[in-house]
Amino acid sequence: MIASPEPVFSAHHGSAVSLHRPRHVLMTVDAVGGVWRYAMDLAATLKAAGFTFTFAGFGPPPNERQRAEAEAHGEVVWLDAPLDWTAPDEDSLRDVPVLIGQLVDDREIDLVHLNLPSQAAGLELGVPVLTVSHSCTVTWFAAVRGTSVPPDWLWQERLNRLGFEAADMVVAPSQAHASMLRQSYGSLGCPRVVYNGSDAVTVDTGRDDYVFAAGRWWDDGKNGGVLDAAAAMTEWPVVMAGSNHGPNGAYREIAHAQWLGELGHADVMARMRRAGIFVSPSVYEPFGLAPLEAAGSGAAMVLSDIPTYRELWDGVALFADKHDAKAFAEAINSLARDPERRRQLGAAARERAGRFTLAAQGRAMQQAYESLLMPSLSRTA
Repeated sequence: MIASPEPVFSAHHGSAVSLHRPRHVLMTVDAVGGVWRYAMDLAATLKAAGFTFTFAGFGPPPNERQRAEAEAHGEVVWLDAPLDWTAPDEDSLRDVPVLIGQLVDDREIDLVHLNLPSQAAGLELGVPVLTVSHSCTVTWFAAVRGTSVPPDWLWQERLNRLGFEAADMVVAPSQAHASMLRQSYGSLGCPRVVYNGSDAVTVDTGRDDYVFAAGRWWDDGKNGGVLDAAAAMTEWPVVMAGSNHGPNGAYREIAHAQWLGELGHADVMARMRRAGIFVSPSVYEPFGLAPLEAAGSGAAMVLSDIPTYRELWDGVALFADKHDAKAFAEAINSLARDPERRRQLGAAARERAGRFTLAAQGRAMQQAYESLLMPSLSRTA
């Protein structure tokens, strides 16, 4: 970390940031998806680097377990505004920049980290703004439906574009997703790629004969229907953890797999460590934390053949056509019959997971933060 006896000024906004006090970051979060895990892990890592956090929550409030976890890392302020992908119209988001701006002023924030690009639209702050595109409706429709967004959702594309243009830095969690953003929005330039991380590396104490999957199954991007259909053809039972009712009213019926409902992260990890095979059938995955956690646990993986998964896991997993339930069942059954192949793939996946640690993610995000807080010095680091 760079040290200096004087305050450093942001070239973008002219704000002075003293390196002799903790840098205060306002990070937006939600309690219904992978952003929660990302935010908690990143905050826990960066506290040791001298950052403090205020979490600004949007959408459905967290449960008691989630709130306690967040409060261990910083202040939690839940705001009365929806997430863009659950909002009925643009007008329902009109208060978002005002709410964020008030928190920036009240909490003496040094940097704003937004986990929805649309939240940057209309922001006029005296501090740098970084936005991470974990996913968005435009790239979701392109990957899942093969179409542009419906006409009545064009306002979401417009808000995202305004947010990308307003941000001082755009971060994507994979090269594949950065490419999708450029294809969808055109004028983004080159988003900075920072891979997500996990430290879910565990000692293999033995595995059981079942297949495990975790996701938001109400989301068609997670492709739960194909996995459920495959479960009718697999020799081992398929166990699916995660909600099948979404906050936007979406629902996924699960008929053939064993559905556990929504579990806490510790319970998911416990079942993942015991599973003989992990599977992710996603058709849209900007990164995919569940496969990383499965790889860290040493699980043999069957993944959908999509660019993100090829980028991250090519050579250490089996791949199946994302639309073909029979192909998933055949890949699962081939591993179920071959314990040595499962062992080899699990060991290779665990080694690959070592590239994507929380420490590596933290270092990359610290560099991103500091390039905004002290751009002149970051170039000499």
